[in-house]
Amino acid sequence: MAEKKPEIDQLSENFAEMSAEFQRMAHDFLESQNTYKSDIENDPMHIGETLLELTKYYAAHPEKLIEKQISLWQDYMTLWQNTSRKMMGDENIDPIIEPAANDKRFKDSDWQENQIFDFIKQSYLLTARYVADAADETTHEPGHEKDKMNFFTRQFIEAMSPTNFAISNPEVIRATVESKGQNLIKGMENFLRDYDQDTGKFTISMTDNEKFEPGRNVAATPGKVIYKNELIELIQYTPTTKKQYKKPLLIVPPWINKFYILDLRPENSLVKWLTDKGYSVFIISWRNPDASLSHLDLGDYMKLGTVSAIDMVKKATGEAQINTVGYCIGGTMLSCTLAHLAAKKKLDQIGCSTFLVTQVDFSEAGELTIFVDDKQMADMEQNMEKHGFLDGKTMSNTFNMLRSNDLIWSFVINNYMIGKDPFPFDLLYWNGDNTRLTRACHGQYLREMYMNNNLVKPGGITLADTPLDLTRVDIPTYIQAGHTDHICPWKSVYKDTWHFSGPKRFMLAGSGHIAGVVNPPSAKKYNHWLNDELPRDPEEWLEGAVSKAGSWWDDWHAWLSKKSGPKVAARTPGDGPLKSIGDAPGNYVKIRY
Repeated sequence: MAEKKPEIDQLSENFAEMSAEFQRMAHDFLESQNTYKSDIENDPMHIGETLLELTKYYAAHPEKLIEKQISLWQDYMTLWQNTSRKMMGDENIDPIIEPAANDKRFKDSDWQENQIFDFIKQSYLLTARYVADAADETTHEPGHEKDKMNFFTRQFIEAMSPTNFAISNPEVIRATVESKGQNLIKGMENFLRDYDQDTGKFTISMTDNEKFEPGRNVAATPGKVIYKNELIELIQYTPTTKKQYKKPLLIVPPWINKFYILDLRPENSLVKWLTDKGYSVFIISWRNPDASLSHLDLGDYMKLGTVSAIDMVKKATGEAQINTVGYCIGGTMLSCTLAHLAAKKKLDQIGCSTFLVTQVDFSEAGELTIFVDDKQMADMEQNMEKHGFLDGKTMSNTFNMLRSNDLIWSFVINNYMIGKDPFPFDLLYWNGDNTRLTRACHGQYLREMYMNNNLVKPGGITLADTPLDLTRVDIPTYIQAGHTDHICPWKSVYKDTWHFSGPKRFMLAGSGHIAGVVNPPSAKKYNHWLNDELPRDPEEWLEGAVSKAGSWWDDWHAWLSKKSGPKVAARTPGDGPLKSIGDAPGNYVKIRY
């Protein structure tokens, strides 16, 4: 019987194996860089110029830097004294700094109970505060450059967290000792799996993609594709009630990511919930474009997308009037469509409209504006001109940076340091199911909306040869926002109430851009705020609002049902003038690149 190797020998062998794998990976990476270049080389976000301002400021004001360093040194001395006293047995020592209540990085008990890790944690938090304050002081004028400085400083601070390094993360150290280093070998294997040697690109796996398939266990609500053009497939869902509301309901999802965020599992599917409530539900499935569609702009997305879908829903049901729902950028497109119909004196086709986390006023559009300025736009447009589209992973990485601790570093730790496989999670599968963005549409959207805020200027933007004026949209609207939304901040969404002229109901949901929308009543999660008054100031609205426990879906149903007409015999997809082309979720949603 072979003699069992001592643990230290096994650990050494595992480290040697990991080192060999790392050297091979590094060699392959360097070789690939001779062939593959990044889409936008060097400094695509112009971070260097931003950080240069930091250097220039403190070169001109050295006394400010000295003052901050002295303050940091005093904090360090207090921390040293506290740590020494704790090591001597004094337990009545309060930390001089603590993580934010929602900071999950330091949840492991060792960060509180182990004196060494507690010292490392507090040292990091003190330094992080020092760096953030130093960056924030470079300019006292609020605006794009200040926001950009603070954002990229935060990215640096979060990257330097001790939780992101194996030697200073107690969970990783524990896993390494218990597995004799096997976790690091598995982590290297996971790393190599996520690195594409053919393209030279690296994508962090957030979930087990093999566990999901649209039409099987996501996007699986029964229905039929009843219309298709070069940009959209229109899905009509199979009724689950004998009668349905007379006015059909068309949902316009974003073309960034796929539509099935609203149809993940039966338990949290908004599509299924609406169908079960007796609505005749239709949804647009946008095509994942290739270079052949690079010329399609916002006007084309409106004509081929929302306008065509409205016409087809009317044709399929024989109804003269329908109701509509728009989600995020899909809601922005829907608002353009309503203004277009109003200009054409055809708005009577729409009974009411619901907007989910939708911005039409981009004057305070949140942290995404960090990535939109003249220099970055020039680089992006050069890249899109080269390929005909913006790669979906580029946009996905941008969104992930907004919550890097949750959407980047937590997976780095889990996958590559602890050596675990990512957990199967439908939401993260959807999040990674990226879609490309056409050159013409995306460039126009960023310039017209984010950079120039033209949509809220009457006649400020023209689509399909029609100047748009949102104030002519006088139908009833239900406007939903998410209290912690980092993509469409709720105060920005609240401004929708300033621009539509019809009867409006504003509702603020607990949580953010996804969970604030996809929150079925059965989950009994979060809360929502309601206030029938609509003062100009969103904070005044919130002060006068009443908090209600749980989902907002029932409140919306109470509002929408009154605007959906009487009940009629349920409509079976394909039985009307538009015949079935195929089963839901169709083919466009399955296109991956």
